[in-house]
Amino acid sequence: MSDTIASLRRTIKSAGDLRSVVRSMKALSAATIGQYEQSVSALADYYHAVELGLHACFRETESRPLIAERKGQSAYAIEAIVFGSDQGLVGQFNDLVADYAISTLAAMPKKPKVWAVGQRLNTRLTDAGISLMGSFEVPDSVNAITPLVGQILIESEMHHKDDEVIELHLFYNRPASGSIYTPVTQRLLPLDEDWRLNICRKPWPTRTLAQVMGSGTTTLRALIREYLFVSLFRACAESLASENASRLAAMQRADKNIDDLLEHLTGKFHRMRQASIDEELFDVIAGFEALSHK
Repeated sequence: MSDTIASLRRTIKSAGDLRSVVRSMKALSAATIGQYEQSVSALADYYHAVELGLHACFRETESRPLIAERKGQSAYAIEAIVFGSDQGLVGQFNDLVADYAISTLAAMPKKPKVWAVGQRLNTRLTDAGISLMGSFEVPDSVNAITPLVGQILIESEMHHKDDEVIELHLFYNRPASGSIYTPVTQRLLPLDEDWRLNICRKPWPTRTLAQVMGSGTTTLRALIREYLFVSLFRACAESLASENASRLAAMQRADKNIDDLLEHLTGKFHRMRQASIDEELFDVIAGFEALSHK
């Protein structure tokens, strides 16, 4: 009986240590979500400013040398960037975005070139039969997102010809509310007439129209670079926010399960200990009665 009680005491101690680790991970995930949510919020204003700048450029210039004209589906090379995670304890985070990307890419007219952000997503896509062009490590902070965006743009540029029109799609999880997130896709390229018209349809916020200073082509090139950068940065930041939200939800479930387990083990420990005490008392009483009879 004593060995069983000692073993149960060790199990309770191990569960308590595990609960401390889980709660530390909960606190870390909650703090990490905040920095990514703040970056996404700040990017929304900057993204809007870039769109307004593009709107002003398109309104003033008639020539559009940087806008790719449609030449039919045969002239397009399809590429995709899928954002996932490098670490575990994220629930269905990777499975959701992987399944969404796999089903969407399968419906495309051409076999796409695919890059994965995150080793766990890399494995998931490979198991589904998708041949990857390469993979990237997931940034561990907001400051590490910028180098990743540069790597993605360089890697994409290296795998197509100069006169080839690229159709680039982004797949990632976007935060919805609380710990809820949904997989989404965004067509980032080509910058064609449809894209230009979509920018021009956005309402101008004031009655005073802006004017482009200097060379319109130079300004347009700079704004397009910012548009590509901000779009990739925002997709990565939203994916990281969703990842940490998923990890926080998983840690909350684990914390509750550990609390339930500790409650069960503690109750069992008290019952066994009380049974051991009762048994010892019965032995004392039996011995006393035996001595009394003599």
